[in-house]
Amino acid sequence: MYLKQRMSRKLLTVGLSLITAAATAILPLTGYAQAQNDGSAQQPLRVILVPADGGTEDGTKQDFQPIFSAITRATELNFDIKVGQSYSAVIEAMCNGAADIAWYGPASYLQARERDCAELLALAVRDGQSVYYSGIFVRSDAGIDAIADIKGKRIALGDVNSTSSFAVPVAMLLTAGVDPARDTSINMTGSHANVLKALAEGLVDAGGASFDSFEKAVNAKAIEPGSLSVLTKSAPIPYPPLAMHPKLDDAVKAKLREAFDNIASLPGISPEQIRGYGGGKVDGYTSQVSEQDMANAGLMFDKVTDQVKTEIMNKAGAR
Repeated sequence: MYLKQRMSRKLLTVGLSLITAAATAILPLTGYAQAQNDGSAQQPLRVILVPADGGTEDGTKQDFQPIFSAITRATELNFDIKVGQSYSAVIEAMCNGAADIAWYGPASYLQARERDCAELLALAVRDGQSVYYSGIFVRSDAGIDAIADIKGKRIALGDVNSTSSFAVPVAMLLTAGVDPARDTSINMTGSHANVLKALAEGLVDAGGASFDSFEKAVNAKAIEPGSLSVLTKSAPIPYPPLAMHPKLDDAVKAKLREAFDNIASLPGISPEQIRGYGGGKVDGYTSQVSEQDMANAGLMFDKVTDQVKTEIMNKAGAR
């Protein structure tokens, strides 16, 4: 009932045709709605990943390939891994039966869950926790010392269905009395990496992204030291979850959960290869995940309604 109260069943009017086209472009949909694949060599489990780092095959896909390869060796389940063109395309792939496993942000997962096409599989664990953080980052020369100072400034946001580069930053703005569609100039960049790039290049004054992506950009020297600062950090958010299609065979679900619970001890994988969001090294994964915790995360961005999203997208499109 909570999810029915918090999440709308309809897609945003803005970009509907693009969403449908993107979902169709990733995976063929014809015939897949009838039954999920079984993990055999002939019918590998189809894995679709949100494009957290811009959707590059040598980025997000490489972060997860060693994990799924280790599970194949241990269980003989086979996988076909792809990166979605957008967060919406990943939701549509699962809900059209074109994928069996997906890696989402929490906001995208809640949308798929509301449509009865996703159930939790596993979360990454790092230092005993399965959480990450969103933030609003600003240029050090922008004269922004508080969220209220963003009024009249230029701000970059990621994908409209991203938790930490859209939903949570927008919620923090709204809570502080800043209406992005009314009070700012908006640049919708499509990804965390592009938000940080726009900031680094001085195209915007502020931007919403995850701390994982920020740290990755700093380590890659994509951000000049001292040029950006942290304006605000969110409360803990459940790690972006791996989810399964509810129609998967129960025996396959059980194999997957057991494999993720024991990923650190599976043969042929090193600790350095166990990675999660943003390519960061994690200690392992756990299938002991709570639907209630994920639903509670939705309270963090409850103010970000479909109307708010539409107004922001319209404002960004009018630039």
